[in-house]
Amino acid sequence: MELQKNKLYQGDCVELLREVQPGSVDLVFADPPFNIGYEYDVYDDKQQAGDYLTWCNEWIEGVYDCLKPDGTFWLAIGDEFAAELKIASQNAGFRCRSWVIWYYTFGVNCRKGFSRSHTHLFHFVKDPANFTFNSDNPQVRVPSARQLVYADARANPKGRLPDNTWIFRPQDAPRSFSADHDTWYFARVAGTFKERQGFHGCQMPEQLLGRIVRTCSHPQETVLDPFGGSGTTLAVAKKLARQWMGFELSPEYVTYINKRMDDINIGDALNGPENPLTSAPKTSRGRQRNTGFSEKKKGKAPTKSQAKLEKTIAKAYAKTCDGYSVDHLLCRPDLDRQFIEFCRAAGLEGHPTLWNQTLLRLRKAGKLATATRERSRLTFRSMDAFSFASEISMRLLSVDYGLTLDEVLCSPEYGAEFDRIAEQFAPGYAAEDYRWAALSIRKRASQSRNLAEKQFAEWLTKKMPKRTPLSRIKASELDRPSVYIVWSANRALYVGESAFPLKRLAQVKENSAWQELSPTSATLFTDVEKARNGLQSILLQRTEASLNWSILQANVTDKRKPAMA
Repeated sequence: MELQKNKLYQGDCVELLREVQPGSVDLVFADPPFNIGYEYDVYDDKQQAGDYLTWCNEWIEGVYDCLKPDGTFWLAIGDEFAAELKIASQNAGFRCRSWVIWYYTFGVNCRKGFSRSHTHLFHFVKDPANFTFNSDNPQVRVPSARQLVYADARANPKGRLPDNTWIFRPQDAPRSFSADHDTWYFARVAGTFKERQGFHGCQMPEQLLGRIVRTCSHPQETVLDPFGGSGTTLAVAKKLARQWMGFELSPEYVTYINKRMDDINIGDALNGPENPLTSAPKTSRGRQRNTGFSEKKKGKAPTKSQAKLEKTIAKAYAKTCDGYSVDHLLCRPDLDRQFIEFCRAAGLEGHPTLWNQTLLRLRKAGKLATATRERSRLTFRSMDAFSFASEISMRLLSVDYGLTLDEVLCSPEYGAEFDRIAEQFAPGYAAEDYRWAALSIRKRASQSRNLAEKQFAEWLTKKMPKRTPLSRIKASELDRPSVYIVWSANRALYVGESAFPLKRLAQVKENSAWQELSPTSATLFTDVEKARNGLQSILLQRTEASLNWSILQANVTDKRKPAMA
């Protein structure tokens, strides 16, 4: 049988891994039984060492086969067989990038030995020269000492990558050890924790899995967990807009995991504290550096360094903007590179993101020269072929990176990631097109929501049109502006509006990025030319479509049962 994405399968992982299409998975996280006698409902966790290792060799080889050439494998294992499984993974062909310790302080109490307070986390890749490691994701990075303590102008405003020591309960670290080593602290999910799933005793914290998923995969890529357990890997993957696939031996656990997954939507917050312990040393003189992005406190004159920064930024803009607005400069990577090069040549300290943020702040404060040239106006029809891709890209970045559009445009790295995702869904356009479309969508968001509120009662009385299988969608010269919904089984993927909806839906069938989402059918709303923006907002609220930028969603309520839900 052909295994489908976004589905949990009950059965033995060794057999199911053989059914996965070879080279189709981007990230595997495995937390297998440790063979220490834990009481599972259907699995014997006290096998002979030789039998256990033979079984582990089989599923590890299956993991290797199912991963893409640039795929990543994370393995969680206890002390008893950590060394053996590391060697087994290397024998299968993996290269070890990191050996991390997950430190949790309140493990099982032992009377004749030291209490267990850690688990080994091995980070393996198939190709050490080609693998995913999203070092610029702000949800992965932590504040640096230069930012938190020394207010150093050279500090990267994005922070730094965490050490391979993860500490997530601050009361433990000061008396235990420094946070600058190879141990990560995340509190175990105890029985009193809100995120605890009562059916399974061994549960990983969502924030730990979140760090791994964000670092080693991109939105819409596939994450597989061969040992479903409590379903945390799958839950985190879905929340972070990844495709997911899971295996679980226990029929009872499968039932509970499926219930957990049904209650989760893309974009839901991860449970647990994000970063309870900062990475910088404490000091009475420590202070947070002003990034230049937030407004200064009223009544306070800028410091000499701030005044110099603003003067240089204003001069750099005047010399490199070619008469265009700040928005235009930030939407044009070529102009922004010229601006950054001027700032660097002028001897400015800091990071290009800081310079762009300061430029945007000065524009909002009215401290820059007025633009003398205007960009050609983008109309609804002229953006039709790519604006949806800009919206989807911002949605995925806001889920995975936690960014606003301004933050995306001010960062060369985040901007490039935005362009990369948009290009997947609508290939062949310039970065300027994708970025300008996102600005246009944001600008008309309030208008769309207001229109939705005015038309809310009327639209509730209308019945939802029938869905049409995508296989029957064909482009037509009779296309007219409409609102459409793309469905994957019974979940809404995207609610869009288009001047040529049938052509758009025909593209959905052909585009590889769309096909990764397994679209099945579409609903089309015609005769809504004057109200399509408002209808899109209402449908977003009713269907909870996963790929739409949340700023478009109307904030309206009605106690009646909606006919369109």
